[in-house]
Amino acid sequence: MSLLAIAWKNLRQRSLASFLTGLSVALGVALMVGVWLTAKIVNDAFGARSTAYDLIVGPKGDPTQLVLSTVFHIGAPVENLPFLYYQELKEHPDVEEAVPVAFGDTTQEGGFPIVGTVSRYFKMGYGYQKPFKLRAGGHGLRDQFDAVVGSVVARENGWGVGSEFKLLHAGDDEHVHDEIFTVVGVLTPTGTPNDRIAFVSLNGFYAVAGHEKPLEESINQWRRFNGQDPLEGEALAAEVKRIDPHAGHDHGSHDGHDHGAHVTPDIQKEVTSILVRVASDGSGGGNVRVPLFATEINNGLGAQAVNPIRPILRIQKVFVGNLRNTLVVFSAVIVVVSGIGIFVSITNSMSERLREIAIMRALGARRGTVLSVIVAEAVVLCGLGGAAGLALGHGLLIVAAPLIRAKTDLLVDPYAFDPQELFLVPLLIGLAVVAALLPGLRAYRADVADSLG
Repeated sequence: MSLLAIAWKNLRQRSLASFLTGLSVALGVALMVGVWLTAKIVNDAFGARSTAYDLIVGPKGDPTQLVLSTVFHIGAPVENLPFLYYQELKEHPDVEEAVPVAFGDTTQEGGFPIVGTVSRYFKMGYGYQKPFKLRAGGHGLRDQFDAVVGSVVARENGWGVGSEFKLLHAGDDEHVHDEIFTVVGVLTPTGTPNDRIAFVSLNGFYAVAGHEKPLEESINQWRRFNGQDPLEGEALAAEVKRIDPHAGHDHGSHDGHDHGAHVTPDIQKEVTSILVRVASDGSGGGNVRVPLFATEINNGLGAQAVNPIRPILRIQKVFVGNLRNTLVVFSAVIVVVSGIGIFVSITNSMSERLREIAIMRALGARRGTVLSVIVAEAVVLCGLGGAAGLALGHGLLIVAAPLIRAKTDLLVDPYAFDPQELFLVPLLIGLAVVAALLPGLRAYRADVADSLG
C-alpha cells in the first residue's frame, strides 16, 4: 500500500477532525484568493491603460487633482482654461485629437455630475481599445440640448431616450436652470466613473444662463493667459464693443429649448480640461512626441500637460496598494493559523496512534516510513483543503460578479485569475511539511516496546 493510501486511510479514521482542519485551510485559501482577485479588479480599474488619451491638459496647479477630477470625477477641478486656448491647441501639428470637457452643475434628479463635451469624446473611448457603446435606439450628441447619460444615471433616474431634465446649479445660490436637455442616448455599462455622468452638448452647456464669464473678465483673463497686460477704461470698453456689439443689451431669456438665444462669444467660454491624443511618431514603440509635447505645454504660462499614468499609479500605490497589503497580511495569518490547526490535529492524534505506529514498526516499517506517513497525511490535508479553497474562492466570484455589478456598477470578470494563485498550493504543501515535522519526529522516536506494553 502506498504512503498516500495509508495517509488517506488514517485521515478517514479521524474524519471529523480532518474535515474541520481541511475546512480551515480551505477558508483561508478562499479568503486569500478573494483578496488577490479584489486587488486585481481594483488595479484594473486604476490601471495605467485606463485612459484612451496620452495627456490631460489643464490649468497650472496640482497635477494629481487634475487627474482625479478629469478621470475619476473626484473633487473640484483645479481651475478652467480659455476655450480659445483649446481652439489653438487642437490645431497644433503634434495633436492627433483634442477633446474638451467642461464640468459644472448636476442633474436635478439624482444629483449626478454634468459634463459638457463633444461627440468625439465617445469616439475616443473610455480606455485603451475600449470604445463607448450606446444602447439600441440612441445616438451621440448632435444638437445643442442633446444629452447622453451613463448606465447608472439611466437606471437610478429611470431615464431612457426621450427623457428630459434640467441642470441644478449648486453653491450658495443653488437653483435650477431653465434650459431643458433631452436624453438622446444611454451608454452601456463601462465599469468606470463615466457610468455616473450625464454628458451634455458643449454648445448647450455654454447656452445655460450663468455659465459664461463676464466679457470684461474674459478679455483680461485671455490677455493674462498670453502674458499680456490687462486692459482698463476706454481700451477695455472698446474691446468689449469689438467682440460683442450687442453687449449691454437684453438678449432674452434662455428658457426651455430657446435656440434663438444670444450666442456666447468664444472668449467667454471656458473648458475644465482637454483630453489630448498625440500624433504617432511612427516608431512603433513609445511615442517620444508625448513627453516633448508635454514639456512644450508645461513651459508655457497658463497650462500644464499631465500624463495620467503617473498620478494614477501613485494613487494606486498609496491607497490601493496599502489596502491590498493589509488584507494579504490578514489572509496570510489565517493560512498560518490553518497550519497550526494541522499541527494540533496531528499532535493530538499521536497519543492514540502510538500503538498503531508501534505495530507498524514491529511488522517491519522503518522509522523513516513512519515519519513519511505523518508528513503525507499533512500534505494530503493541505492539498485537498487548498484545492477546495481555490474552487470556493472562484465559485464565490462567479456568483458575486453579477451582484457586484448591480450594486457598484464595477465590471467584474467572473473568471478572473491572478498568477499568484499558482504559488498557493506549493506554499501550502511546504506549510504542511513544517507543521507535520514535530509530531512526525515524535512518532519517529517512539519506542516500540513501550508503545506495545
